[in-house]
Amino acid sequence: MRRIIAEDPNWSLVIVPCLSNLCLQSIVTNFEEKPIFRALTPTQKAFVQERLSTSVPLRVTANLIGDGVYWKRCCEQRWDLCDVSLHGNSWKQMFFARQMEHVIELFIPDVTEPNAVLEMVPLCKNYVKRLDISQLLPPIKEPQKEEDEYGSELASENEYDGPSMDHFDFSILLNKLTNLEELHLVYSVKQCGMNFEWEMFEMTDRDCESLAKALKSCKTLKLLRLHQSHVEDKKCRLLVKFLLDHPSLRELDFSHNLIGDKGARAIGKLLTRSKLETLNMCDNDIRGPGAKAIAHALSNNSTLLSLNLRLNRLRDEGGEAIGKALLNNNSLRHLHLGGNEVTLPTAIALSKVLVQNNTLKSINLSCNKLGVDGGRALEEAMSHNTGVTECDIRLTEVDEQSVSFINQVVWTNQSLEQKRRAQESKAK
Repeated sequence: MRRIIAEDPNWSLVIVPCLSNLCLQSIVTNFEEKPIFRALTPTQKAFVQERLSTSVPLRVTANLIGDGVYWKRCCEQRWDLCDVSLHGNSWKQMFFARQMEHVIELFIPDVTEPNAVLEMVPLCKNYVKRLDISQLLPPIKEPQKEEDEYGSELASENEYDGPSMDHFDFSILLNKLTNLEELHLVYSVKQCGMNFEWEMFEMTDRDCESLAKALKSCKTLKLLRLHQSHVEDKKCRLLVKFLLDHPSLRELDFSHNLIGDKGARAIGKLLTRSKLETLNMCDNDIRGPGAKAIAHALSNNSTLLSLNLRLNRLRDEGGEAIGKALLNNNSLRHLHLGGNEVTLPTAIALSKVLVQNNTLKSINLSCNKLGVDGGRALEEAMSHNTGVTECDIRLTEVDEQSVSFINQVVWTNQSLEQKRRAQESKAK
């Protein structure tokens, strides 16, 4: 018998790869110089995506390789936590969104070149639908030098006007992201340590103006969340001015800011000149007059589905106004008035709403002083209501009997709602 002894002791006829796989492996190895992908079959594309190096430059892969396992590998290699559900279950969208977020969050005014951001636009503009910016860095402060005897003269001759911008200027970017639908922003600095200053956690007037113009230019934006950024009345009014008649904005979140009655009046105007479906003004400084402005707009509004005014200072002046507005509103489904110092008069006003309005599905009055009489008014109203499936009256000084009755009605309404949905699903 003849024996064939191979130079490679691990060589065997059994494991010789087929020619097509060798060709595909060659494509993978030389992908950066000769990117061949579109002509491949789906099976061959999957082979390449599973083996292609994640270090191949984005200029090669961005507009060539579609969503799939390659972008999943890129994401999991860079980040420990990858919630792809936030990006429409698209790994490619998630990768480019987080890459853009990373560049913006590390942008230092007058230090980082704007091209560092703009160079990414041609690669990612078709895939970025959501941006969640968790920090925006301020300019680097120059150390103050002691003035000599000629210091004052030199300073007057060479005055320094300060940085050209206070934080990243969104006006250079948003109009170029043609598919952007969600923008989450907070003006703050993470891990500032001993360098803490309050200025690091607020939007300046110049920031506000540039952001407002940028938002107006972003015609595809559906959700704007600007929170914890010290936005007060002046800035709120400026932002609203540029958001009036926005063609696609559906959800606005200005929670955890410093907006008062003047800003609330601007929000009321926005409700009359927009198609907002969700408005979150939680934890601001809105009082009775501001609530009246929002209520006036609400009485003539037919698009808003959810209104959150939790942790403001509406008191009964604002609470009653909201209640009266809901008598003329047939669209709002969710109302949150928790922690607003409202009492019996507001409970009575909302009781009239619960009797008449079956559109409202959830109402939250927690952490208010409704009292026993307020609870009884709500109890009586709920006995005529078949629509409310959530009613939170914790910490309202309502007696247990009223709480028990209201909860029972809510459970009954929930059962009716489940049966209705089951019947609708069967009909489909």
